[in-house]
Amino acid sequence: MPASAVPSPRPGTGPDTSAHSASAHSASTHDETTYDRRRMRQWLAGGAKADGVSRRRLLTLLAAATTAATALPDARPARAADPTIVKPLPPEWFVQRGTNAETRWEALRGTGYHTPNELFFVRNHTTTPVLDAHGWRLRLWGSGLRGAPGEDRPVEFGYDDLRALPAVTRTVSVECAGNGRSHYTSQQGETVSGTAWGLGAIGAARWRGVRLADVLRRAGLSSSAVDVQPRGLDAEYVSGGESLGRVRRPLPLSKALDDVLLAYEMNGEPVPYDHGYPVRVLVPSWVGIASIKWVGDIEVSAQPLFSPWNTAFYRLFGPAHPPEGSAPLTRQTLKSAFELASGATLPAGERQMLHGRSWSGAGAIARVDVSTDGGANWRPARLHDDSRAGTWTRWSVPWTPGAPGPTQLLARATDTAGRRQPDVAVPNTQGYLFDAVVRHPVTVVRGRSTSPRSESS
Repeated sequence: MPASAVPSPRPGTGPDTSAHSASAHSASTHDETTYDRRRMRQWLAGGAKADGVSRRRLLTLLAAATTAATALPDARPARAADPTIVKPLPPEWFVQRGTNAETRWEALRGTGYHTPNELFFVRNHTTTPVLDAHGWRLRLWGSGLRGAPGEDRPVEFGYDDLRALPAVTRTVSVECAGNGRSHYTSQQGETVSGTAWGLGAIGAARWRGVRLADVLRRAGLSSSAVDVQPRGLDAEYVSGGESLGRVRRPLPLSKALDDVLLAYEMNGEPVPYDHGYPVRVLVPSWVGIASIKWVGDIEVSAQPLFSPWNTAFYRLFGPAHPPEGSAPLTRQTLKSAFELASGATLPAGERQMLHGRSWSGAGAIARVDVSTDGGANWRPARLHDDSRAGTWTRWSVPWTPGAPGPTQLLARATDTAGRRQPDVAVPNTQGYLFDAVVRHPVTVVRGRSTSPRSESS
């Protein structure tokens, strides 16, 4: 159970943590290998088949992961090659973008509904911290907790405290607010700032954890509380030569009490280092910045809270928006992607099955239409999943390419809220929430097909 009456944390700090040594890095690699073996057992038990993973695709993933693990006897060489991310980043799976790694859509083909942990995209502001669950504490504090008037009453939970609480499991997507940002430039000629993501800054996983609402109530939530602000344990973020502190972003209490999780498992395994170990916040349907990784403390406030991540960043600025900017971003937008490399070549006259996924932050996917001739003609795709909010829907459509030459594949989704992907996204200076139909170039050729690697797939 949590211990109360501990000293209040200083602004800009969180609970004490300890980094693993070389043995911990080695344990990380061991955990990844164990996970690979468990996925094989999952297949043999029929679980992978139920999840839609083809046997051939599973074996390919396992072979590649085993090769990566063999090449890296511990995680230190990986950190030396890429100081910001712990897990291996094979170029056939990822495009590295500074401190981030974008998943290639062609790598997701045949992986099933849930994104394997080793293929999940990485969005880091700084460097993945390697933390010890045994030394980790989650501290809740602030004027929104019950206590003497004007007095903060901090409460701490350890890792085992959280795992002892009633657990829930949910399939939820996490998506960066800037996913699709590069298409503002490539399709619309707009100049925007930020990481030039294609469409691969999204992943869906089966998360297990405890409801944030349960933790808040056990901590002594006050009737005066209005906002909660989780803060991560990664290094302070420096922008323009100024430290903005650790990544943190407020949530209204109504959302925090609705469906937010403190997740400690991802696809049946402890959340990997790059994805928030030992515990991360998970905010369904909202922009990814709300799902704080490596959470260390949560301020509970009787007054509205602010941070650079809901004032300077993650709002919409530009001619189409108010001079002071939009309200802080909450729900994600509507998108579709093909499980195919951009620039792939396909043989004329041979029947193909095009696969893809669509998702929306406002509701479930109701319909997906596909064009194979640059938008001149459209036809409905077959949906393969029971559509639900907070994650994606897989779809497919058959196509027999005609005359050789270049063409563009387009996928356009409609959600249950009645929104449909537009032809043009309303621009903003930081390139958030791109929702327009993406033009996916392919070339029809005589002879065998190829699938070249693309950095904007």
